[in-house]
Amino acid sequence: MSQYCPKCGTKLVIGGKFCPRCAENVEKQTMTPIFEPQQQTQSYGTSDIWHQGFYRIRKKTLTIGNKYWLEDQSGSILGFCKQKLFKLKEDIRIYSDENESQELFRIKQEQILDVWGKFAVIDSSTNTKLGYVKRNIISAFVKDTWELYTTSDQLVGRIVESSTGRALARKFMPGGALVPEKMVLEMDGQVLANIDQDFKIIGDIWEMNCQMVPPNFDRRVLIACILLMGMIERRHK
Repeated sequence: MSQYCPKCGTKLVIGGKFCPRCAENVEKQTMTPIFEPQQQTQSYGTSDIWHQGFYRIRKKTLTIGNKYWLEDQSGSILGFCKQKLFKLKEDIRIYSDENESQELFRIKQEQILDVWGKFAVIDSSTNTKLGYVKRNIISAFVKDTWELYTTSDQLVGRIVESSTGRALARKFMPGGALVPEKMVLEMDGQVLANIDQDFKIIGDIWEMNCQMVPPNFDRRVLIACILLMGMIERRHK
C-alpha cells in the first residue's frame, strides 16, 4: 500500500484501510503523486540526493561574503555555494564542491533591486525551473513567512516561523537578532517539515527534517529558501 493517500496526499497509518483525513479507501490503491516528478536525468550525487529526509546547511566562517556547505545527515558534503557581492539581481550558484567543478542548481532573482521578490530555482544540467520561492513582505512585521510556488505559479506551501512569541522577540527585543529561528513547512494545512537554525556569533547552521514531505517534491526548492533566509534576510534585520 502507498505511504500517502491518493486523494488528498495525507500520510497514511501503516495497515490502515482508510485515509485518516478524507476517509478514502486506500487498501488496494496506488498513490498518485501530489507533485509532478522531476525528470531524472542525473546519476547519484545530483538528482537522487534531492529527495532525502534531512539536510544541513552550514555557513563557512572567517571568509569574505556568504559561503555555505550543504550536508546530509551523516555530514557528507552534498554541495557548496557562495553569494556574489554587489549584484543587482541575486544569482546564487550551488556547486558539487568548493572547487566549483560542477554546478548543480541555481537560485535566480527575477526582479531588479527587489530582495523580497520572486526567486526561481533552476536545475543547472537541464536549465529546467523547479519552482519559485517568494518572501511574504507582510510577514516582516510578525512571523517570517516564505511562500513556495510551482513553475505554473501555484502556491503549494509556506515556510513560516513556528512561534509568534519567538518571532516578536527576534524582531523587537534588544539583541533579538541573535535568537535562532524555528520554522515549519506547511502544505495543505499540514506541518510536513521542521527547519531549525543554530545561530552562533561566528557561523550559522540550519537543519531541515523533511521526511514527511511528498517523495516527488524536489528538496532543492526548500534548500533554496533556507539559503535565502541565511544570505539575504538576516542582513536586513
